[in-house]
Amino acid sequence: MDRKTWMTMPLLVVLVGGGPAPDLVAQPVPAAPVPYVAQVPDVPTPPRPPSAMLSLAQGAAPMAPMPQLPRSLAGMLAPRMAPMPPLAPMAWADDSFRSEAPEGWLQEDPGGQLYAAGREALNRRRYEEAGRHFAALRQEHPRSGYVADSYYWQAFALFRRGGGEELRRAAELLSVQAERHADAGTRRDADALRVRIEAQLAQRGDPRAAQAIAQQAAGPCDEGQEVRLAALSALLNMNEDQAVPILQELLRSRDECSVELRRRAVFLVAQKMDAASVDILLDLAHRNPDPDPEVREQAVFWLHQVQTPEALDALESILMESEDRELQEQAIFAISQRSGDRRAVEALRGYARRTDIPSDLRADAIFWISQNPAAGGADYLIELYPQLEDPELRERAIFGIAQAGGDRAQDWLLERVRDDREPVEARKNALFWAGQIGGDIIEQLQGLYGTLEDREMKEQLIFVASQDGGRASVDFLMEVAREEEDGELRENAIFWLGQTDDPRVPEFLLSLVRG
Repeated sequence: MDRKTWMTMPLLVVLVGGGPAPDLVAQPVPAAPVPYVAQVPDVPTPPRPPSAMLSLAQGAAPMAPMPQLPRSLAGMLAPRMAPMPPLAPMAWADDSFRSEAPEGWLQEDPGGQLYAAGREALNRRRYEEAGRHFAALRQEHPRSGYVADSYYWQAFALFRRGGGEELRRAAELLSVQAERHADAGTRRDADALRVRIEAQLAQRGDPRAAQAIAQQAAGPCDEGQEVRLAALSALLNMNEDQAVPILQELLRSRDECSVELRRRAVFLVAQKMDAASVDILLDLAHRNPDPDPEVREQAVFWLHQVQTPEALDALESILMESEDRELQEQAIFAISQRSGDRRAVEALRGYARRTDIPSDLRADAIFWISQNPAAGGADYLIELYPQLEDPELRERAIFGIAQAGGDRAQDWLLERVRDDREPVEARKNALFWAGQIGGDIIEQLQGLYGTLEDREMKEQLIFVASQDGGRASVDFLMEVAREEEDGELRENAIFWLGQTDDPRVPEFLLSLVRG
């Protein structure tokens, strides 16, 4: 078989088969990786076109076009410590106690009819009528099985009406239920409703209700946690001077039974970001760290909103002294979010330069520098790059420079491609990310192609050009397919031409077949 026949075989595969041959599927462009801590994915290596003779011998079936890589991978590369912690639900929301009475469950109960009438009135939001039905149930049928819960449902109806007298009457009914029917099915709901009622009364200036809220919030650990948290929430919104000492007391208790309360208390503290709150967060995160990792991480996260020197001192101390890797990741993120803080910028830069800390933490710092123009972005990372000896950190810096973007970033990346002192993998990475920046890069790639001596680099350049998808990239691939002397590189160009939808390609490929 002569050279011309051999070289036209890939064209027949593309034109007749309608896509790449089956053995190409064994090495597709790698899918984007699962996000991980500041982990840059391996730069995709373009698949080699199949052996033409083998493909034809096996009968190449039409294959679906190979998907292109996404234009931007930034969303998959962000460190995992950055996301906002879920906001703790406000504990006095209506879903902390029942608001819909269940259908009657007692057959032939004498109070069943009045219970059903009260339930229907509640569902129709006729609260005054509902309250009358539940009161009548107790008066007319004191032995009914619905009596115990009628206190709760009447109190709920009064609560919905919302007047001061109605709220006080509702609180009295719940007290009676607690005294006479401690085993009622609605007792837990009643406790939560009682807190909500007393919070509203306290906000209207009722001193007795305010005192009750404070006592519940400071109650012992074995009390219902939801009730205590509801009381804390109400107290914080009602009287900050009373709430903060109680929250401090709660957060000082390091026993196992209060872990969940402490986690949610951190959120409550952060909603009142004053000097006292900052002091609490600093204690939890660093000065007297909480034994629970989630409490510590929440405290560090909220410190990113605190623009004080003391907060930055704490974050830097965590970076230098903590042995908790996840906490250090949170601290790096918190420092990176301090917009306009020159000292924070210097801390981030200094951390990226240090050689006595784990590489993955330096990689996180490099990532956040790339996302922060105030930290120098691409310009700073370009200066930092020669100081990085770890190949993985260099890879992160290349990615960070690409993410920072700009003409200088793209020019610098192409300089790395030309520099044959760089490892081939680093040059390939730089080439890939230069292509991801976009712009009018095809002309530069075309000029660069002729200067490259390494076949692997040329193969990577063909792939990067193919991902541009524009008319100029098709022109370049046609030129390689027509003029390149290396048969494998011609096959690469022909393969990627077959993946385009440019209407000129079929005629061009036929012209190559015809010679």
